[in-house]
Amino acid sequence: MTEYGRGPGPQPWHPQDPLYGDGGWEGQQAPDGHQPAYGGQPQQYYPQQPQHPQYDDWNQQPQPGYGHEQYPYYDEQGHQQQYPGHAQQPYPEQGGWDASGGHGQMPYGADPGDPYGRQPDYYGAEDSYPPPQPPGHGHPEAEPEHEAPPEEEDHAFFAGGGDDEDDEGHEVQSRRERRLKGNKPGKKGRKGRNGVACLVVVLVLGGGIGTVGYFGYKFYQNRFAPAPDYTGDGIDQTVSVEIPKGAGGWDIGNRLKQAGVVKSAEAFVHAQSDIPGGNGIQAGAYLLKKQMSAASAVRMMLDPKSQRYVIVKPGERNAHVYEDIDKKLALSAGTTRKVAEEEYDNLGMPAWAQKSGEMKDPLEGFLFPGSYPAAKGMKPDTLLKQMVAQATSKYDAYGLTAKARSLGLKNAFQLVTVASLVQAEGKTHDDFRKMAEVVYNRLKPTNTETNQLLQFDSTYNYIQGTSNIRISLKEIQSNTSPYNTYKYKGLPPGPIGNPGEDALKAALNPTHDGWIYFVATDGVNNTEFAKTYAEFKQLKEKFDASSGN
Repeated sequence: MTEYGRGPGPQPWHPQDPLYGDGGWEGQQAPDGHQPAYGGQPQQYYPQQPQHPQYDDWNQQPQPGYGHEQYPYYDEQGHQQQYPGHAQQPYPEQGGWDASGGHGQMPYGADPGDPYGRQPDYYGAEDSYPPPQPPGHGHPEAEPEHEAPPEEEDHAFFAGGGDDEDDEGHEVQSRRERRLKGNKPGKKGRKGRNGVACLVVVLVLGGGIGTVGYFGYKFYQNRFAPAPDYTGDGIDQTVSVEIPKGAGGWDIGNRLKQAGVVKSAEAFVHAQSDIPGGNGIQAGAYLLKKQMSAASAVRMMLDPKSQRYVIVKPGERNAHVYEDIDKKLALSAGTTRKVAEEEYDNLGMPAWAQKSGEMKDPLEGFLFPGSYPAAKGMKPDTLLKQMVAQATSKYDAYGLTAKARSLGLKNAFQLVTVASLVQAEGKTHDDFRKMAEVVYNRLKPTNTETNQLLQFDSTYNYIQGTSNIRISLKEIQSNTSPYNTYKYKGLPPGPIGNPGEDALKAALNPTHDGWIYFVATDGVNNTEFAKTYAEFKQLKEKFDASSGN
């Protein structure tokens, strides 16, 4: 805000100064629209204690201060004059222009050393030092008391650590500060407590740094340091490890670590991701060496030779499955067959399964095709239970009991037997449905072509334990086994192998084209079908020609 009555600078005022003499403000209006006080009479200045240079609010230039000395003015003849009655002029108590037109306290510019623009408090607190005096009083030569410097912050960490020789100076300074600020004497024992606080801070910071360092090291180890791992292809000691279906890299790595194959699951996972095809490790049992590098373990598990599980192929007979289990579990020959015979009632066979003295193996047809882990140390009944459970689950899912009646069969057990015949005689997927129709047509009471005789070589080979496709009439007629379908009508006593799901579906959904004959004309894979005996004879001649007969 513009302050009226101040000159532009420190130079002496001229008689033509608009504030005094004929060129005054009488009859004129101030630039901001105010009327000058005292009816245009010259505005007088009053001395006060020396102040820091004042700054105009707008141009920040120094303005004349108000000290003890009186500023002269000059009349029209240029003679220096004093302001009349200056020493007796009372000092105004309030700033601004009062309502009566009296002169108020002149506004003061901001102290350049005070960043908040505060003014000296001449009539402040009781403990202000020195006592407040109105401006213009006291000895002119008295030095103004400067404001005490701000007290340094007494930080707990750094306080109390000075030398003893500084104590006296500190005490003097403390008394001066209390006199200037009105503070009470400080509490005793500050240095002792500050020392303890310093020690506590050091201990806390030291412990924190140690904790952060430990966890930082662990984070680095987990993120950047190589995982613990062995080197080489392992030692001579071997171990079997079973990998369940659906196991991922971490699960496999943990199982290998527990078995002593690898040093850490992390190393195995890293090696699995680095080696092409590493994620293709299948469920099963593996024969591995102990203390192998993770990379060596991954490569060995990808090699089929290291896999330790029993594979049941579609159509495979139980006798072959038993032999395979004995080999994989390092058991003596015949061990698994004996267990199957003795533990039949404890293997989880379905209630509709049949068992009779005519059957070569009542467990036939219930070791469902698939892969089953066979780690060393396992018992044969463990594997057999898994296979039976898989078969029971599949058969129940297809509702064999209800389907059997709709197909002219007595029960689900006969349906499994049909599926085993389809699997044994058929060669391709397209053959299976036609082969199923041949079975059902030959079982019909109205069948006058074969008179309900199946006449399948596969049933004769089953009882013999062979796979011949050329059987002489003499051999057929001399064999009295109930599995000889050339001699006995209807189905054999039970399944002749373990049908796969494809053959089972074909048995549930045969063709209806009238097929009743079939011949493997090439003696291997090419099976052709016929509806009449005349067509069958033509196929037989084709077969003889291809085999050199």
